[in-house]
Amino acid sequence: AIRCQQSVADIRHTLAPNAERHLRTQSILEHIYPRPLLDESIRIADQCCFSLDELRYHYPCEQVPDDLSPTQYLRQLVDSGIRRRWPDGPIEKVTRQISHELSLIAELGYEGYFLTVYDIVCFAKSRGILCQGRGSAANSAVCFALGITEVDPAHMEILFERFVSRERNEPPDIDVDFEHERREEVMQYVYRRYGRHRAALTSAVITYRSRSAVRDVGRALGLSQDQIERLAGNRIWWQNNQVIPERVREIGLDPKAPLLFRVLELVQQLIGFPRHLSQHSGGFVISKEPLCDLVPIENAAMAERTVIQWDKTDIDILGLLKVDCLALGMLSAIHRAFDLLQKHRGISMTMGTVPAEDPQVYRMISNADTVGVFQIESRAQMAMLPRLRPRCFYDLVIEVAIVRPGPIQG
Repeated sequence: AIRCQQSVADIRHTLAPNAERHLRTQSILEHIYPRPLLDESIRIADQCCFSLDELRYHYPCEQVPDDLSPTQYLRQLVDSGIRRRWPDGPIEKVTRQISHELSLIAELGYEGYFLTVYDIVCFAKSRGILCQGRGSAANSAVCFALGITEVDPAHMEILFERFVSRERNEPPDIDVDFEHERREEVMQYVYRRYGRHRAALTSAVITYRSRSAVRDVGRALGLSQDQIERLAGNRIWWQNNQVIPERVREIGLDPKAPLLFRVLELVQQLIGFPRHLSQHSGGFVISKEPLCDLVPIENAAMAERTVIQWDKTDIDILGLLKVDCLALGMLSAIHRAFDLLQKHRGISMTMGTVPAEDPQVYRMISNADTVGVFQIESRAQMAMLPRLRPRCFYDLVIEVAIVRPGPIQG
């Protein structure tokens, strides 16, 4: 009834004609099929052995020239980036950092991942789409040399192991933000470049919460819209995964009424249960071989998109690497600001040339004048900023880190 968006009373002929669509026990099957057929079925089933450990994922390799290995090509691109970033040569600290990172990347076999992200970023830049790597990738001098991030390791203390670590044995995760108005161009490039049979978005499993469970179960069992809205709009009746009958009465409903009792009973059972699959905000899995050989895929509701039926946790467990192509409205605003500066003042500016540590900017931040500023625009961040009054970038790092995990108590 929920799937068909009808009530149980109205669904009638939409239901299956019988209740036989289930896996029968062997004892029941013995009354239906001859013993030789059952024995043959068991023999065939015993031969069908499969383990998820058998899946072997390989990075796409078409961006690597035929005469170079992925390691050599990545080294070549990094060397080119070093000359572009530091025309007079990098300082010793940066040289050591890049050498360390390249060694670890080669040891863990992640060259293909970095080359894939580099390829996507290069496409965006070639189309004039503003993009910016963020997250733990900012701890990588290699990402800076490749142009994926704009955090200069010469001016910052970075910890590459926060991004890629031999001990953690976790794949790298590079989040790249693109202008929200043009992110679709990047996504369609990925599909064109690698084919929809080799590139797909990961899914997100949406589970039932109290409000969605009440709405779906209430409609299916025929509660009035007024009753559904009372339950869904005021959830004081739901505490610690239990229905509180007294609170149900407080909102004008009788918890002992047979229909309402049944609704609340089913709501309790449904909470936490998967409701539907949704698209991840931008997590691409790109493979050398067809994805259908590795994971179940389906067409997305949006045209020209393919979705993997597993979520990011499943993907991580299997060791499939994803590239996050995310949309950020602030990048669109920054791009327009750059265009206005060029048009009216003749100033050409990029993400890497924006003046750092401007006292006027920090005064605005300390006054919580941060509406629309990514990372520090939430109410929690705006409440904390006047109290900490950051005066430099590292102060801001501390402030964001304090708030983002949630309020500190105790």
